[in-house]
Amino acid sequence: MSVDEFRTEIREWLESTVPQSMRNRALHFEDAHEIYSTDDANDWLQAAATRGYVAPTWDTAYGGAGLDAEHAGVLAQEMAAIKALPPASGMGLVMIGPTLLEFGSEEQKSRHLPNIANGSVKWCQGYSEPGAGSDLASLRTKAELQGDHFVINGQKIWTSGGNHADWMFALVRTDPDAPKHNGISFVLLDMHQAGVTVKPIPLISGSSPFCETFFDNAIAKKEDLIGEMNKGWTVGKRLLQYERSGATRNTNAGKKNKKRTKPIRPAMNGLAKVAKEYLGDDNGKIADPAARTAVLAQVMQERALALTATRVTQESQSSGAPGAATSIFKLVGSTLAKNASELKSQLRGSNGLVWDSTDFSTDELESTRSWLRDRAVTIYGGTNEVQLNIIAKRVLGLPD
Repeated sequence: MSVDEFRTEIREWLESTVPQSMRNRALHFEDAHEIYSTDDANDWLQAAATRGYVAPTWDTAYGGAGLDAEHAGVLAQEMAAIKALPPASGMGLVMIGPTLLEFGSEEQKSRHLPNIANGSVKWCQGYSEPGAGSDLASLRTKAELQGDHFVINGQKIWTSGGNHADWMFALVRTDPDAPKHNGISFVLLDMHQAGVTVKPIPLISGSSPFCETFFDNAIAKKEDLIGEMNKGWTVGKRLLQYERSGATRNTNAGKKNKKRTKPIRPAMNGLAKVAKEYLGDDNGKIADPAARTAVLAQVMQERALALTATRVTQESQSSGAPGAATSIFKLVGSTLAKNASELKSQLRGSNGLVWDSTDFSTDELESTRSWLRDRAVTIYGGTNEVQLNIIAKRVLGLPD
């Protein structure tokens, strides 16, 4: 099917299929479980999964649609045009799915990828530990191979969505005598077993998306070892690059169309609308000059990030997996997200600092929670300091 024919078909299908409740709203991972637990969300997921549009570029054998970059770009553009939320979200699509495509055996891909593509299995990450955060290679969760399975003991922390997950991908130490970057293996394990205990951690934003996860003789099957035994550090690092390149998967890819060329932007966050509402509208402009300058700077930087991500996506289509440069997107994207939430709260003045009151709007209350919630975005997924080190060493080639 030609690109133009596909655009016409997909535009009509989306307009008739995406529920109104799944349009015109922001998506943050802390809210994802609640958003995707509705009947409308399930209907949208099932409709998209039937066509392979949950993971549109994956092969049809794994539940995808087998779309090339150009057709997948059209799908992304048309979804953005009606401001539709993706039919599914989470670590299955963004992190472990791409990693399995690169490192998994055919049996592993056939067993796990279709369940990600149809949204039936949710995933969480077992990386950080109380004594191994930025220095992840210091992890101590132990996995001992016993016949056809590993017996796992230890603790992980900040396991986002662990209380809702069906499976975990984890880095575990399988050779305690090896140098710390060696002796680590990458395994998958079922979260619904007696040896796994999950405890949510309350945050200042009022939600509990992060969890502590405890392993007491938990089991991971040997058939779910990804890559080679004791060489999981390479797999684990690649997965993080897929995570950090997430920004590039939310931009326009493929040929532009005159009718719809507006790129998918990181947020824009309605800053101009908020500023005009609280500070006044001067003939279509934000009345306060300082606020106008601040909003303009934020929007320009977000726009620049979106265009850069689009360019990188187009340039890297033939180069395969993402590399160290993805740390640039994590560094810039997380900083902009935090700045946007803080600016929106500032624009509302005292109305942007309210925790709980019937005298303030839902948007005002959410503004406070977003400001508190997004204080963490420059920490999780690898801190900004970690990203700067990666950029310095792996991108710029600077000495240690």
